[in-house]
Amino acid sequence: MPIRCEIVTQETTVFSDDVDYVSLPGREGVVGVLPNHSPLLTVLSFGEVYTRKNGEAQYFAVGGGFAEVQPDKVIVLADSAERADNINIARAQEAREEAERLMAEGVPDDPERYRMIEQSLRLAQIQIDVSQRRAAEMRQAKGRPPQFD
Repeated sequence: MPIRCEIVTQETTVFSDDVDYVSLPGREGVVGVLPNHSPLLTVLSFGEVYTRKNGEAQYFAVGGGFAEVQPDKVIVLADSAERADNINIARAQEAREEAERLMAEGVPDDPERYRMIEQSLRLAQIQIDVSQRRAAEMRQAKGRPPQFD
């Protein structure tokens, strides 16, 4: 019995499908969700959302938000979300380098500006990590015989 997973931002629906498992980056740690999970509302950290369906995984980089879990569905309301396949690794590396440069210049007097730089750095690093994990999985899958369920 699958569980419906929807990952949405203010701009778009990033993902919507029935899956077997969802992993969420909660503030207190990773939250694993299977069908018939107890209702839960949690704050999300910057991190990776992982779904599995019929043995195949999909990865998403999320920049915080909330998740509502019901026995038959998971709704991720993300501040930002991007599917691993769509991440532009060069752009993410440039964003990380720019944020690191700004941080190295010293802490800005404006706390909001500092928070924005820090969030940019964290999101860029998550995007790089998720993209690299997906690429490594694809390389490994090519050397493996196909899976049959």
